[in-house]
Amino acid sequence: MPYITLNNAHIYYEDSAPNESRFEPQYRKPVMLFAHGLLWGTPLFDKQVAYFQSKYRCIAFDFRGQGQSEVTKDGYDMDSLADDAIALLEALDIDKCHFIGLSMGGFVGQRVAIRRPDLLKSLILLETSADAEDPKKAVSYNKLMRAISWLGIRRVSKKVMPIMFGKTFLSDRTRREEYQLWLSHLNSNSKKGAIHATRGVIQREEVLSKLGDITTPTLILVGDEDVATPYDKAQRIHFAIQGSKLAVIQRAGHTSTVEEPEQVNHNIEWFLDLLD
Repeated sequence: MPYITLNNAHIYYEDSAPNESRFEPQYRKPVMLFAHGLLWGTPLFDKQVAYFQSKYRCIAFDFRGQGQSEVTKDGYDMDSLADDAIALLEALDIDKCHFIGLSMGGFVGQRVAIRRPDLLKSLILLETSADAEDPKKAVSYNKLMRAISWLGIRRVSKKVMPIMFGKTFLSDRTRREEYQLWLSHLNSNSKKGAIHATRGVIQREEVLSKLGDITTPTLILVGDEDVATPYDKAQRIHFAIQGSKLAVIQRAGHTSTVEEPEQVNHNIEWFLDLLD
């Protein structure tokens, strides 16, 4: 379980092929970098890593304050998180990667693509937005943040699950064990880390006006049951990034990598095949 210090934060990451950097460039696998959504961590992409690791070097990391990474006093705004992602790539001597970001990870991915396109082979965005937080949702999220502060995340996590997952997953009795697993992941969050990270998401600035500068090949995926960042948010990104591809994941909410991993994997594979 490797850790690395980036911008004064102790960051946890997982690397499916840590020895690749020792090889000559022509013998290295292309790199996939996975950036998770708010209140999650590296397990969000377990099924993607399992699927792609034979052909790609898959690296997943926990943002500061979440998962197994250090809870720092500051550095939770989206630009600072983008700095962390860039620093990770540089520290691991990775020249270019396919950046896969879900929700908050997508906020970060867009910023990396705007600021450091030289680091990206492609940009894959899942269940995300280029807009600032909707004021109405910001009110609800601020209430949630206060509840976490007063009561702890365990007291509110069941109310968070319908934001994170679609109705199909939540109503499927055969997946109750999975539901409990992901509920336990939510409950494992540090209270301070969850508050810092949520505040960073709520207070983010829009980047929609800058997406026209992105020339990196881009795929946008959105679950048809996503209530947090619904289809229209994905469509706005699609219209703003010239040449981007947009696909809808059926029967999935805000966490399609877990809810419908086969659809996600096949869409990513199809897109990457287009680039070869």
